[in-house]
Amino acid sequence: MHIQVVLFDGCDPLDVIAPYEVLYAGGMASGGAVTVELVSAEGPRKVISGTGGLVLRATGALDLKRADMLLVPGASGRVGEPGEVQEEEVGAGEWKQDEFIPVLLGRTLTTELPELLEQAMKAPAITVATVCGGSLVLAMAGLLEGRHATTHHLGLDILDATGAHAVHARIVDDGDLITGAGVTSGLDLGLYLLEREVGPRVAHAVEELFAHERRGTVWRAQGLTPTTF
Repeated sequence: MHIQVVLFDGCDPLDVIAPYEVLYAGGMASGGAVTVELVSAEGPRKVISGTGGLVLRATGALDLKRADMLLVPGASGRVGEPGEVQEEEVGAGEWKQDEFIPVLLGRTLTTELPELLEQAMKAPAITVATVCGGSLVLAMAGLLEGRHATTHHLGLDILDATGAHAVHARIVDDGDLITGAGVTSGLDLGLYLLEREVGPRVAHAVEELFAHERRGTVWRAQGLTPTTF
């Protein structure tokens, strides 16, 4: 399985690196059954993340002919010119991310990324995964209507507003769409993807290597509908 992690200007580097390292380790533990690379819609280039201007490098182009899975991160940082980092304090050291993150994510709609993601969502052989605000990129592009998904808790109302069924869970598995919640859920998402695609023994080996225990139950639209407590 070849997984392409999609970079865009303003992306959150932890959304990228956490699942990338887990999946890379899973590839080593599985004898190469999993491969992963960093890509962008524009092809190989330097990508300025939204966290302190940390630069990541896309080594290839998003290529639906090569990818079995795409993984889309969320965004971080303050709103400024594209590629410009603005990290001003709001109030007494409070970061009002819910006011500017949707704007940063919305900038992806002016790139080639939404069209490529739409093609990926329609391709039966491709799975799309997201971390944090990555699901909002899909939602704002009109690609999640009627689908179950999660995101950072501050963005769940945006998912609902775009016609998605927002689920307050750490990981949501909706078949060919797998979404993770807040930033650190990228670790749990990566481990779950390994378990789902190459089995629990590889996932457990990587979990032990990273000294990280997954949190929560992976939500699926299966089984009895719970009554209200």
